[in-house]
Amino acid sequence: METRAALEPSPRLHAPVPRKAVRPVRRPAYQQAGRPASVDIVIPVLNEERALPGCVRTLINYLDGFPLPWRITIVDNGSTDGTWRIAAALAGEFAEVHARRLEVRGRGAALRAAWRSSPADIVAYMDVDLSTDLDALFPLLAAVASGHSDIAIGTRLAHGARTRRSLRREIVSRGYNALLRYGFGARFSDAQCGFKAVRADVVRPLLSRVKDDSWFFDTELLLLAEHNGLRVHEVPVDWIEDADSRVQVFRTALDDLKGLARLAWSMARGRADVEVRRPDPAPVHPSPAPVAPRVVTSAAITSFAAIGTVSAVLYALLYLPLRGLWPPVPANLGALVLTGLCTLAVNRRWTCGLRAAMRLRGPVLVAATYVLTTLALLSVPPWAGLAAEVSAIVTTYCLLTLLRFAALDRCVLSRTRN
Repeated sequence: METRAALEPSPRLHAPVPRKAVRPVRRPAYQQAGRPASVDIVIPVLNEERALPGCVRTLINYLDGFPLPWRITIVDNGSTDGTWRIAAALAGEFAEVHARRLEVRGRGAALRAAWRSSPADIVAYMDVDLSTDLDALFPLLAAVASGHSDIAIGTRLAHGARTRRSLRREIVSRGYNALLRYGFGARFSDAQCGFKAVRADVVRPLLSRVKDDSWFFDTELLLLAEHNGLRVHEVPVDWIEDADSRVQVFRTALDDLKGLARLAWSMARGRADVEVRRPDPAPVHPSPAPVAPRVVTSAAITSFAAIGTVSAVLYALLYLPLRGLWPPVPANLGALVLTGLCTLAVNRRWTCGLRAAMRLRGPVLVAATYVLTTLALLSVPPWAGLAAEVSAIVTTYCLLTLLRFAALDRCVLSRTRN
């Protein structure tokens, strides 16, 4: 372990640092002991009796000679076919394979249960369909094992990644991640790639705040991690869409919007802070005074809620006559543009002018709103009628309104608190 003297700067280059201003170095236990980090790769499965044997055997063959101690944990979360029987058989055949069964469905529930009880230093997961090329596994784990990052994720959208998937999933994925970047200030490019690794001692405090048990689990974990100052590293991956995928794209997108709205509200109220351990070396300068969490005032919430309610009603009233003239998709675009022009002036007056950052984010948020409300429209069957169309787009619009509030809170309201 490094000593304090080795970390302090030369007195000829820097002023002396008071001892009380320097935090002790806190490194992961495996680095303190000088041993390699152990890894637990979790595979959550639900009715995957066909894919599971090939996935586990392929992964075991790949890990033969791997430089880190490893094990594989299969988590069957509510399967009704022969998945659990196969998982138990694989655990009996291979010493490195462990299996557990949950009655609760959901990828998030499976990962939470496995990661909390794992004895490994690093916990990871991958999808059973092996859509992600395994050659990215070592760079993923190395970023965390070396202490470079707290979390490492695979990305299908960064430079160097190669993907093969349908146009619809490509549009939804890019729109969703753009919403995270411009609405929440996320610095990662792909929230939902099923290929992640994280330090076990870092993730466990976060798991107590992650509420989702399904597909939104990944996004919520990453946004909470960045919100609490953890470092996320991205590894470009080669990814091929599974033709047998049972993910319902629109339903998943709607559930994600609900989760984002809930998380935005939690962050705006200052309830997303978590005490996490950081392995950063001690600073060579006095630590700044702690900053009080930003909490949105009741007046700001009331004002934005009023504007959001009026804009949602206006949006519906504009869509109805336009729908009589045009098909659903252009009618939706016209209603959004007219609603945006009306609410822009109100928001500008309310926030005393928009900063440059918000001017850049505004069009992106509008584009994301259009894409997601259009997907909501296209999910409505033709026989459902105009009332179902209006209900679908207004519900989606209201969820996105709360996300726009999060963007305004970060980009505009903050300057009134400084």
